[in-house]
Amino acid sequence: MEALKAGWDFFQNEILGMAWLNRLIGSLLSSFGLDTASRIGGSVQFFLYDVIKIMVLLGFLIFIISYIQSYFPSERTKKILGRFHGIGANMIAALLGTVTPFCSCSSIPLFIGFTSAGLPLGVTFSFLISSPMVDLGSLVLLMSIFGWKVAIVYVIVGLVIAVIGGTLIEKFHLENQVEEYIRNGRTLDVAQEELHFKDRIKYAWEQVVSTVKKVAPYVLIGVGIGAVIHNWIPEDLIVKVLGNGNPLGVVLATICGVPMYADIFGTIPIAEALLSKGALLGVVLSFMMAVTTLSLPSMIMLRKAVKPKLLGIFIAICTVGIIIIGYFFNAFQFLLV
Repeated sequence: MEALKAGWDFFQNEILGMAWLNRLIGSLLSSFGLDTASRIGGSVQFFLYDVIKIMVLLGFLIFIISYIQSYFPSERTKKILGRFHGIGANMIAALLGTVTPFCSCSSIPLFIGFTSAGLPLGVTFSFLISSPMVDLGSLVLLMSIFGWKVAIVYVIVGLVIAVIGGTLIEKFHLENQVEEYIRNGRTLDVAQEELHFKDRIKYAWEQVVSTVKKVAPYVLIGVGIGAVIHNWIPEDLIVKVLGNGNPLGVVLATICGVPMYADIFGTIPIAEALLSKGALLGVVLSFMMAVTTLSLPSMIMLRKAVKPKLLGIFIAICTVGIIIIGYFFNAFQFLLV
């Protein structure tokens, strides 16, 4: 058992966490005369380490996920979802959301296409919630920072929110709250050309290049904010605002996350820095969920597809779900970390 634990710890810290890279960067900076124990030196080390780590893992993960995704073009996904009904359809939609693009703005065009194709509204919303909040790439990156227990529970509760949210929206019968041009639009089922292995490899590589270009600015901004939090904001201030001392920390983190726009890869460095400073786990994860699911730009895009009543219900369901999950994580943090 000890050997197994040691092997897992090595995989967690040295492979996923790339701790060797942090040590290497620290040694290189020290050789150039920069004191990594100082605020400036620590910020530079945090920034370089997290940018390189996230971009390396991101490139690898996008390649693998995009290869899997090549088997699930939008028309095929519609056919798969069309075979299921009720809560089972919501569960399948939430699971399919885990192999789709990483940000909410990227998921909305697919949501519109699914709704236009006549899929149940609750099913399409389960997909819309899970797609930005939970994906295979985030699972690995979360494991690299928070450990496997937190990562798995995060994915599970994210899927639960997606299924419950979609089911509730379905029960409310809000089909008339979808904009007319989408309800009246019906897409044709076009036969998908079967891709060969080389085609899928090419597609996966193209997705790596495209997604990295799109995501890189947010990763840089996220890591920059994380570096400032990690080395410049006093720990007692973070604990006071987002720790046990503030029972509204989860609510505050959720509200603060809404105006931001980033995918989960851009929020992870901020979350890592907040957690290291003493913020509660539920607070940190609520912030991540709010940024990825309820960002203001994505809500503006979604408003073009649905009417204010449905948009408000969607925001309310996600917000309440995120806050409940945040307090759940706060209550059971001692079991997860």
